[in-house]
Amino acid sequence: MGQDRFLSGGEALVRALDAHSVTHVFGIPGTHNLEVYRHLAPYGIRHVTPRHEQGAGYAADGYARVTGRPGVILTTTGPALLNTAAAVGQAYSDSVPLLVVSPGMPLRHPRLSTGLLHEMRSQTEALRGVAAFSHRVSSVAEIDAAVARAFTLFRTGRPRPAHIEVPLDLLEATEAPGRVRPAPPVPGAAPDPHAVREAAWALTQARRPALVLGGGARGAQRACLALAERLGAPVVTTANGKGTVAETHPLSLGVSLHSAAVQKWLAARDVVLAVGTELAESDFWSPPPPLDGTLVRIDIDPDQMYAGVPTDVPLVGDARAVLDALLPEVTGHARVVDEIPALRATRDAESAARDARWIPYLHAMRSVLAEDAVVTSDSAQCCYYGALPHFPLGPRGRYLHPTGFGTLGYALPAAIGAKVARPDRQVVALGGDGGLQFTVQELATAVQLQLPLPIVVFDNGGYGEIRAEMAARGDTPTAVDLPPVDLPALARAYGGHGTRACSPEEFRRALTEALDTPGPTLIVIPEETP
Repeated sequence: MGQDRFLSGGEALVRALDAHSVTHVFGIPGTHNLEVYRHLAPYGIRHVTPRHEQGAGYAADGYARVTGRPGVILTTTGPALLNTAAAVGQAYSDSVPLLVVSPGMPLRHPRLSTGLLHEMRSQTEALRGVAAFSHRVSSVAEIDAAVARAFTLFRTGRPRPAHIEVPLDLLEATEAPGRVRPAPPVPGAAPDPHAVREAAWALTQARRPALVLGGGARGAQRACLALAERLGAPVVTTANGKGTVAETHPLSLGVSLHSAAVQKWLAARDVVLAVGTELAESDFWSPPPPLDGTLVRIDIDPDQMYAGVPTDVPLVGDARAVLDALLPEVTGHARVVDEIPALRATRDAESAARDARWIPYLHAMRSVLAEDAVVTSDSAQCCYYGALPHFPLGPRGRYLHPTGFGTLGYALPAAIGAKVARPDRQVVALGGDGGLQFTVQELATAVQLQLPLPIVVFDNGGYGEIRAEMAARGDTPTAVDLPPVDLPALARAYGGHGTRACSPEEFRRALTEALDTPGPTLIVIPEETP
C-alpha cells in the first residue's frame, strides 16, 4: 500500500512496521497518536488494547518471548510512554526484543515549557535510561530508517528494546513515500577458529566439566544437549534458560544456581562452559562464586567477555553458530556421572522446609499441562522458590520469568501476550496476590479476548518475601500485610471466572476446567500468613 501517493507520518510508520512483518501491536490510543491508529486495520495489523500501558509492555514481552519476533508497543505521549518504562527495563534486563513507538513534542517545540498536553522535557532521555536506544526522527522520510535500525538491532546483536519517537506534527505531515527500506538480512559473524580450537581442547581435556545455560542458549537446544551428552557434563540453567535441556534428563540440575550446594560444586569444576548467560547476581541470588577452573563463554554480546566473571576462552557469536562449529572439534569421554543424584538430594534438602507448601500444587499443575505449555511467572515466592526449581520443563515448553530487573505484575499481561501469539497452546499465569494487584486490571483485557487463560494465585496476604526479609533482620514487619481481597469475586466482576482451591486435587480439577473455559479463570490457593 501507499507506493504511488503521499503518506502521512502515521501511515509511513505503520507501513514500515508492516514491511518488517509486524502483525500485532499492544497499546492504548490517545489524542496524539490517532493518525497511527487510523492506518493499522488497512495494513492488516491487529491491535490488542490492555487497560494500562505497563500491561501493554508486559504483553508485548510475552508475545516476543514465545514467538521470537519483536513485540511492538504503541503509546501516546508523556505519561503513557512513561507507563511502559518498567516493562522496557525488564525487557532490557532479559534481552527481549521490544519496539516502543510513540509521538513526541513537535519538531519546533521550544525548550521552555508551554503547557502543551503531555509535555515533558525529553522523552528520548527518559527512554534511553531503560532501552538500547531512543531515536527521535526529524522527517517523515526518516521513519523507515528508524524502524529498520531497530530491527537490525533485533537481528544482529543482543536483542533489547528500542524506542522510536515521531514528533506529533510529523504524524500528520505528508510526503512522497519513496521505497520501503526494511532492515537487510545480516549473516552472523563466524566464531574465531583459534578460539573454537582452544575451547574444544579445554572441554576435551576436562575431567569435571559443567554447562551453564542461559536465555541465549534457547536457540541452540539440540547442540547444547549433544555437547552435554558427548562430554557427560551436568547442566544447570538460569531462570531464562529453564527447559533448554529437559529437566528430567539424567544430566540436568535444572534451575539451581541459587543453591549453596550447586554453587560449591560449580566452583570446583575444572572447565565451565557458559552459554548465553551473564552469570550475574540475579542468577545466583548472591555474588557469583569464584570459579577454580577454566571459564569458556559463548555469548552474542562481546561486553559479557569482560563484564562480571572473568572469561578465559571467549567465543563471541550466536550460540547455535558457535556450538555448531565447536561440536565437531570436541571429543567425548563417555563419563559415567554418578554425582548428580546426590547433588540433587543435597540441593533439595537445603530448601525442603521452605518449598514444601508449593511442591504438591506444582506437581498437580505438571500433571495437567501439555509438554508445550507456556507458564508466565511473577516476582513471587511461589515462582522463584517454587516453580523455577520444582516445575520440570522440557525444550517444547516455556517458562517466562522477570529476571534481573525483577518487576511485579508481569505474569498476567505476559500471559495475555503469549496467548495472543500462540492461541493453540496452553498458557497459565502464576503469581502471588501482591504482584497480581499491580496489573489486575488486565483481567478486563483477558475477558475481552475470550481466550482460555488460567491465572493461579498463591495468596499469602501481602508481600510475603519482604515480610520474611524483615523478620529475618529482626524488624517488625511493616507495610507488607495487605487487607484481604475476594479475588475470585473480582475476576467475576470483570466478567471472568474465579474460584478457590484448598488442596492439590481441587487445584487439578479447577485448572483442567479453566483450560477449556473461554476467558480468564482466577484460581486462588490460600496460604497461611506467618
